[in-house]
Amino acid sequence: MIDGLALSLEGNIVGIVIFGNERNLQQDSLVYRTFDIMSIPLTISLFGRVVDSLGYTIDGGYKLNSSILREVDTKAIGIIPRQSVNEPMQTGIKAVDSLTPIGCGQRELIIGDRQSGKTTIAIDTIINQRQHGHLYCIYVAIGQKKSTIARIVDVLKKQNAFDSTVIVSASSSDPATLQYLAPYSGCTIGE
Repeated sequence: MIDGLALSLEGNIVGIVIFGNERNLQQDSLVYRTFDIMSIPLTISLFGRVVDSLGYTIDGGYKLNSSILREVDTKAIGIIPRQSVNEPMQTGIKAVDSLTPIGCGQRELIIGDRQSGKTTIAIDTIINQRQHGHLYCIYVAIGQKKSTIARIVDVLKKQNAFDSTVIVSASSSDPATLQYLAPYSGCTIGE
């Protein structure tokens, strides 16, 4: 069975994105509706785990059992209803902390060219939270090699920071649809 998400409903055509290997599909393949809205399981057991964009564990550990499912594609809470950010989050990098202060509860997107240190900033921040903070961290790896993600897990384990971190992995070998879905899954876990 291959999971998919219906994105387009027209008179006689349904457009579906496939979240798996599409090589087994062919024209006129039979498709079943599950009557489910795209959701991922939420549990405290996610911390210290590596999951894919659909919420399935991929790190070889025990299977997550959760009766709580949260829809992935939901509207985020607006800026005004949120509690204002009043507590700083220290990254441990003096240049970042002094130039761009980040508040607890803020979402941050790190964008840059290749080899510019995006992963290093994120991992250093996660390690600093373990040593000097109290935050849970969610790291979404999109388009990285599986070996790079495994190296990140090893670094976090050596620094005892993996138990308070969830890694959502959409590696470069995963379908583009799972890479598209990864940031939404990470935000869903964070909400």
